[in-house]
Amino acid sequence: MNKQATIFAYIGTQTDGSSSEGIYVYRMNPSTGELEYSSTAAAGINPTYLAIHPSKRYLYAANTIEGEGLISSFAIDSLTGRLTFMNSQPSGGSKPVHVLVDGKGKFVLAGNFGDGSVCVLPIQADGSLGAMTDIIYHSGSSVHPTRQQGPRVHSVTLDPAGRYAVTAEYGADQLRVYRLDAERGKLLPAAVPSISVAAGSGPRHAAFHPNERWAYVINELGNTLMSYDYEATQGILHLRDTLATLPEGFAEPSFCADVHVHPDGTYVYGSNRGHNSIVIYAVEPETGRLQLVGHEPTLGRAPRSFIIDPTGQYLYAAHQDTDNVVAFSLDGQTGKLRPVGHSIKVPMPVCIKMISI
Repeated sequence: MNKQATIFAYIGTQTDGSSSEGIYVYRMNPSTGELEYSSTAAAGINPTYLAIHPSKRYLYAANTIEGEGLISSFAIDSLTGRLTFMNSQPSGGSKPVHVLVDGKGKFVLAGNFGDGSVCVLPIQADGSLGAMTDIIYHSGSSVHPTRQQGPRVHSVTLDPAGRYAVTAEYGADQLRVYRLDAERGKLLPAAVPSISVAAGSGPRHAAFHPNERWAYVINELGNTLMSYDYEATQGILHLRDTLATLPEGFAEPSFCADVHVHPDGTYVYGSNRGHNSIVIYAVEPETGRLQLVGHEPTLGRAPRSFIIDPTGQYLYAAHQDTDNVVAFSLDGQTGKLRPVGHSIKVPMPVCIKMISI
């Protein structure tokens, strides 16, 4: 008889100005979607964005610090989910806000928001981090008078094959595309190394469709979602559509944050901070075109991050302004969300990641 997998949720937080003690670990009940508290890991200042190694044995956190930031490594206990700190390495830039692990588990990539740089760190045999193998400093600005005075890299996202990395330059309204040299840990310009987006958009996060043919970028300032056709062999993005993330007629301040594709590729979800909702789009299976399904209130303020659990049955929205994470059931036939009546209190949650062990 096979042992039922255990699903753990890891929640990165902002410790400055909050009561947060670090990274919070919860165990998910797959029958109800409820999250049960398990442990807390002290993780330095502002362990905001998280990434999990493909082996599920290690977790990495971006310590969002003014001046030079840090990327920290932790070992994951497979029985309890508990985190044990291993080491930290400088991110090479100011305020790292995004971190990921390549598919082979050899490198961590991180985006520094403060100075607009992206770095690569090697993963050692024991899961700890080695000294940086590459860093690229971007330049540029755009039209917003206070938010786009510098490049401000907000994320770096690898395609499903792990060959190309897309950085979202929030401040310069640019997408940069790099080929990852997975032997040396270097980022090399792709065939089309830079893609401009509409002025004032503020590209924030990207997500690829699992079929490797389409990609989606959410724009914080423009409150839009861009869909792209993707040439995987050369890492080339071709803009197809730009869709509103807010309901028609909504005129109050709102800013997009996160974007995810359902694991089976049928729906794309994005979060609106201000409207405080998840926007839902259906993916046309032959063309990848998006069709608006609707908006679901997230029952909190500022849903900065959300995630779909490994089973594809639940979505969890993390609210930075109301210190709560709310669970929703996900209808696989319609893509719609329904609150399950479960919410947990977490101080200033910024990122949530989940694994099934």
